[in-house]
Amino acid sequence: MNWSDIGTISPVVIAVLVAAAVLVVDMVAPGRRDPVIVTALGGLGIVAVAILIQAGRSGSAFGGAYSLDNLTVFLDMLFVAIAALTIMFAADYLEPRGLPIAEFAAVLIFAVTGAMLVAGSTDLLLLFVALELMVLPGYMLAGFARHDPYSTEGAIKYFLLGSFSSAILLFGLAYVWGITGTTRVDGVAAALATVVATGKIAPGLAMGLAFMTTGVAFKMAAVPFHYWTPDAYQGSPTPVTAYLSVGPKVGAFAIALRLFVGALGPLKADWLPVVIVLAALTMTLGNLVAITQDNVKRMLAYSSIAHTGYILVGLAAYAGGEQSGLSAILFYGAAYTFMNMGAFAVVTALQRRPGVSSQIATFAGLGRRDPWLGALMALFLLSLTGIPPLAGFWAKAYVILAAIQAGGWLTVLAVLAMINAAAAAFYYLRVVVYMYMREPTGDAAPSSPGALFRTGLAITGVGTLIFGLFPALVAAAADAANVFHG
Repeated sequence: MNWSDIGTISPVVIAVLVAAAVLVVDMVAPGRRDPVIVTALGGLGIVAVAILIQAGRSGSAFGGAYSLDNLTVFLDMLFVAIAALTIMFAADYLEPRGLPIAEFAAVLIFAVTGAMLVAGSTDLLLLFVALELMVLPGYMLAGFARHDPYSTEGAIKYFLLGSFSSAILLFGLAYVWGITGTTRVDGVAAALATVVATGKIAPGLAMGLAFMTTGVAFKMAAVPFHYWTPDAYQGSPTPVTAYLSVGPKVGAFAIALRLFVGALGPLKADWLPVVIVLAALTMTLGNLVAITQDNVKRMLAYSSIAHTGYILVGLAAYAGGEQSGLSAILFYGAAYTFMNMGAFAVVTALQRRPGVSSQIATFAGLGRRDPWLGALMALFLLSLTGIPPLAGFWAKAYVILAAIQAGGWLTVLAVLAMINAAAAAFYYLRVVVYMYMREPTGDAAPSSPGALFRTGLAITGVGTLIFGLFPALVAAAADAANVFHG
């Protein structure tokens, strides 16, 4: 055993041990919530320290299959933050419904372990294995409320379509391996550069590219591979929905960076038109359908689809020759994590009592019933809209600016993104109107989340403000994490 390899992947190893420790603690103290939460959050804190210790370092493990660089550190910290916030939001929701917090926390941390492996994967085989480790626990979490038929339905749809998409992605990886003769990302890039230089792209390579694009597009919920998203989001327990809206999405874009930018970079002129079309369709359809929704969870699901389109604008900008597009993707992923998880957390708070729906009528009068929750929800929705100087404004500004600087058809895509951002204001601000200009209805319930929940909400609120007021700090970290310069 090469102990230096273990040291390189030490945050992943520690995360696995934390998940196991959560289950052990639950066996020792069954039915007690606090020891489990302390173990899970304390363990994630240790993982975060291990990641920060590696900041600025570079290296590889297992023969180059795993790479430690600034991108790995940036994404790992983001995944740990997502897991910690999800656990903080889940405890008050799961306990009244009789759902076990220990199993929830363990499965969630295993999912994040897979996401962390995705972040550092520089081998096609490891990338696929890490992807499955990330998404398989997600299927379990989507169906965690096993006695709820909507949760079961959403989980089955997510599982079936996810399995098909994984098989399609694997077919694409097999084609690329067969043509290039290697599974290493740098080896694939070198082989494809030679192919591009000859000017002859084999039909098998084109087929592999199509398969991989389809598989990754499903994981990030891009149109027309988005059908699973609304049902899975609406049926899942709301803390799970918060996780699914950011965790697998950021993981999917990590795959896009390692696979499309790292391995398939020489073919970017070939996949650029596809990304432009996907971005345009995704943000337009996502926003148009979101406008028609009266269920806030379902509205935020279509909103999540639209945000996938915005992030794809950054990927298109890179393929169009603008390197800052990749930094914009990383900034957007981090900013979106805080504002979107915060919005779903407020929905979770309103649903703390079983039986409360997520219909928009539930939010009527929230600004008067609970001014703190109402103000935070308004903050998150305004940020998702892109109102300055909040995080969402800078996230959209960076991807749109990168597209404009790339020029050509990317300028048209940038204009379309701005139009979509303006259209999205309708359904986001509609919720704000209900919170402050409508009287409470019978479905509206008093909200009384605990201290841990409110701490998580405060963190997401502060994060949304910091990203907006001091964007240069986060942008600098995102730029440092862009290891594809040059």
